[in-house]
Amino acid sequence: MPRGHDGRALTLLVGGTGSEAGADWEPENSSAIQSEPEPLDAYSRAIVEAVKIVGPAVVSFAAGGRPRGHVTERMGAGSGFIIAPDGYVLTNSHVARGTDRLEVVLTDGQSFGARLIGDDPSTDLAVIRVDASGLPYAALGDSSTLRAGQLVIAIGNPFGFQSTVSAGVVSSLGRSLRSTTGRLIDNIIQTDVALNPGNSGGPLVDSRGRVVGINTAIIAVAQGISFAIPVDTAKWVVTQLLTHGRVRRGHLGIAGRQRPVDRRRARLHQLVNSHAVEIITVEPNGPAARGGLAEGDLIVAAEGRPITSIDALHHFLAEWPIGRPLTMIVLRGVERLDTIVTPAESS
Repeated sequence: MPRGHDGRALTLLVGGTGSEAGADWEPENSSAIQSEPEPLDAYSRAIVEAVKIVGPAVVSFAAGGRPRGHVTERMGAGSGFIIAPDGYVLTNSHVARGTDRLEVVLTDGQSFGARLIGDDPSTDLAVIRVDASGLPYAALGDSSTLRAGQLVIAIGNPFGFQSTVSAGVVSSLGRSLRSTTGRLIDNIIQTDVALNPGNSGGPLVDSRGRVVGINTAIIAVAQGISFAIPVDTAKWVVTQLLTHGRVRRGHLGIAGRQRPVDRRRARLHQLVNSHAVEIITVEPNGPAARGGLAEGDLIVAAEGRPITSIDALHHFLAEWPIGRPLTMIVLRGVERLDTIVTPAESS
């Protein structure tokens, strides 16, 4: 029996119960205890594997600027990630916009010049092109399947610390965030992932190594509150930028969020929708206001096409000719209204 310096016998506490034991004491089920995985093993493994998949596609993004005296003033810095092997990189508009030259550095240290293909301040997204090919790239996932509490991982370059990994969970979905243009960006992902300046433009990744968002903002005075643009929004924006060099979109003059449609109301009005877009605010004298839409209305269809999310509405407006009237079906209380709205081109 072990004894203290004063000769008294000591009782070893093992697993929360007292027992006398010698120095070579082992529990009867020691082999079973040693073979059990530690509680965080699966969690850690998911993060490590996701980083292994996406990490090589993450780049540090430095935007050089105007000379001041004998020093070139650095206009911006941030992160991005390669979305195609022929050098297309996705990042934030506020990182890439308004710069004189672009430089991208890969995780292996290679540095490349790049040029801006196009940017969309209304969603804070930009596509740049690196002068290289055969590059590692990240797979884009599906942000519509995200759930509150789901594990997500951010990879970026905060304060210049390259390939920094942080992890957390999806805190909430369907948030709105005001962009640098003053326009509300709808359907934002809120997480508790630790982000800092320099993380902007980096990927938000799920446990399978698929990009589900683009990290874009934090609240400086808060802890555990950060935001990302959904990857489903980014897919549409990238297509527009590669096709037109800018995003052409119809403007209704509303801010909205996705809401479930009550089954009773859906049956009453013979709707196929499980979700619709609830109007949160209406811009005075905007197209929606002129068409008679009001706060609280649920947009369920446009020209017979079900509208089940903000992205679905944006996609519809991108395809609909600007200035051409369209018929929208909305629910107002228990009423179903057919109203004519004429989209205007957003500035």
